Amino acid sequence: MPQPFMQQSCADFAANIAARNSSPGGGSASAAVGAIAAALGQMAGNFTLGKEKYADVQDDIERLCTQARNIRLRLLDCVEEDAAAFVPLARAYGIPKSDPDRTIRLERATQAACKPPLEMMRALCEAIEVLEELEGTCNRMLVSDVGCGAALALGALQSASMNIYVNTKTLIDRDFAQQYEAEADKLLATYVPRAQLIVGTVMNTIRGRK
Repeated sequence: MPQPFMQQSCADFAANIAARNSSPGGGSASAAVGAIAAALGQMAGNFTLGKEKYADVQDDIERLCTQARNIRLRLLDCVEEDAAAFVPLARAYGIPKSDPDRTIRLERATQAACKPPLEMMRALCEAIEVLEELEGTCNRMLVSDVGCGAALALGALQSASMNIYVNTKTLIDRDFAQQYEAEADKLLATYVPRAQLIVGTVMNTIRGRK
């Protein structure tokens, strides 16, 4: 059995993405980056716990650390799920066009490939919410890490959405496609500005503009 991607070294995972393989690809990369974003939030929280200066927010920080950990683990699962979902899709594209089963097999595989990136988007939006809270409450020595997490979460959110749109555009079932696109559109519209605000606020803070 192949080794799970997230049990590989970073170098090996990057090499697997670079190779001429069906997966992992953009979706798995998005999830991995998102997991790192959540990890940065968890780190910022961990460096705030136990600090007398932040005694009044300890309960909130403990909650945020737990949330960040859970999001990180969900996104690591998404790395594997996205890679696994793409394999049947790649195979379906390889079915001869003369095969009468090609259309239905391609449709089913495409629908399945839409699911992991949407789950990523949901998790990434939760990560952005966590980072928002941490930006205002965590140890000030870690605020740049929160900003880095927000920047990574922003990029991962946008790239995960691309892995939805690239598949929904080919679907025959337009109701299915529109349902996924509508949720992705809403998440982007709501959370891209929020992530950008965190990044901007942190940048102003560390450059002495606040």
